[in-house]
Amino acid sequence: MRFILPLLFLLFSFSTAAQNPPPPALAANAWVLFDHSTGQVLVSHKPDERIEPASLTKLMTAYVTFTALKNGSITLEQEVNVSERAWKQIGSRMFIEPRTPVTVDQLIHGMIIQSGNDACVALAEVIAGSEEAFVHLMNREAERLGMKNTRFANSSGLPDENLYTTARDLALLASALVRDFPELYRIYSMREYTYNKITQPNRNRLLWMDSTVDGMKTGHTSAAGYCLVSSAERGSRRLVSVLLGAESDTIRAQESLKLLNYGFQFFDAAKLYDAGQELSRFEVWKGEQNDVPVGFESEFVMSLPKGQADKVQVALKSFQPIMAPVQKGQIIGSLALSIDGAEIGEYPVVALQNIEPAGFFGRLWDALKLWIKSL
Repeated sequence: MRFILPLLFLLFSFSTAAQNPPPPALAANAWVLFDHSTGQVLVSHKPDERIEPASLTKLMTAYVTFTALKNGSITLEQEVNVSERAWKQIGSRMFIEPRTPVTVDQLIHGMIIQSGNDACVALAEVIAGSEEAFVHLMNREAERLGMKNTRFANSSGLPDENLYTTARDLALLASALVRDFPELYRIYSMREYTYNKITQPNRNRLLWMDSTVDGMKTGHTSAAGYCLVSSAERGSRRLVSVLLGAESDTIRAQESLKLLNYGFQFFDAAKLYDAGQELSRFEVWKGEQNDVPVGFESEFVMSLPKGQADKVQVALKSFQPIMAPVQKGQIIGSLALSIDGAEIGEYPVVALQNIEPAGFFGRLWDALKLWIKSL
C-alpha cells in the first residue's frame, strides 16, 4: 500500500518554475490538480477560495449513499417510494414519479449520469428519513474527510447561501470516492442512462474526448459558472482535476483536459522509500534500548517533476525527547524534502519497533541525564 499524506500535514502545491514549464493558463476562476495516489496538490489556482458548488454537491450525496450501501442500511435492489418533494424538484431531473417505485440502483444512476435533483432527494429520504437529516450526514462526512472549507445545505446543489466549498476540498472528496468505492465509481464512466423511456447523456464531455478519463461530475449555476471535476488513469497513475467557474460547457472540458495532460506529462511517480525501510535511528530515553529505527510503515511514493527524483534532498528531524514506552507506528519525527532549495513538503516518520521502558535504575539514570542537559 502506498503512503498517503496524512491530514496533520497540509497538502501543498509544487513550486514548479525551476523544474517544469509553468502550468497552462486556464480560462476559469479556480482549479486544482490532485495526485490521487500520493495525495499531493500538483498545481493550483485559488484552491481555498469558497465557491458555490452547484451539482458538484452530488459527489457528497453519492459518497453518503455509497456508505449506506456499504454498511447495509440500503440495498441496490430496494424499491423507493417517490415523495411529492422529490418529484417536484426543479432543475435537472431523471423524471421519477409518485406511485411509481424506483430502485436505489436506478436512483444512483439517475443522480450520477443524469444529474437528477429528484434522484438526490429520493435517496436522501430513503437513507436518512428527510433531506435535512441527510444534509447532517453530508456535513459529518465532509468534516471526517478533512474538507475544512465546505458546508452543505441540500443534497442536489441548488443555490443556497449556506452551501459552499473549495477546489481543494472537492479534490479530497473526489479522490475519496475513487479510493473508498472503486466498484461503484465505475458508474461515472457511463455515457448515457435511460429511465422512464427518457435517455439522457452524461454531461461530462471528457468521456468522449479522452479514453483515459473515467469520471467524475459537472456542475453549473449562474453564480458558480461551468464547473467540472474529472479523473483520469494512465498506467499506474490517477490524477483528479477540479476546474471551477468556466464560461461554457466546452471551455470547462477543454481546460480540464489541459490540466490533466500537464500533470501526466510533467510529473512522475517516484518511490523514495520501501515500507519498513530504516532511515535512521533516534535516541530514546528511559527505554530498554537507547535508540529506535525510524521510517515509513507503507511504501512512500511521491509525484515529482520529471527527471528530478535524483535531486531530492532530505532533512530528518527527531521529536526529542522521545520517552519510552514507544509503540511501533508512533510518530516520532519528520522528514523534510526539497529540490534545489525549494521545499516540497514535510512528512511524519514513525517508530519501526516497540521500545519497552527500562528498569527503575535505568529510568532514574536517564532522568538525571535529561536534567543535566536542561541546565
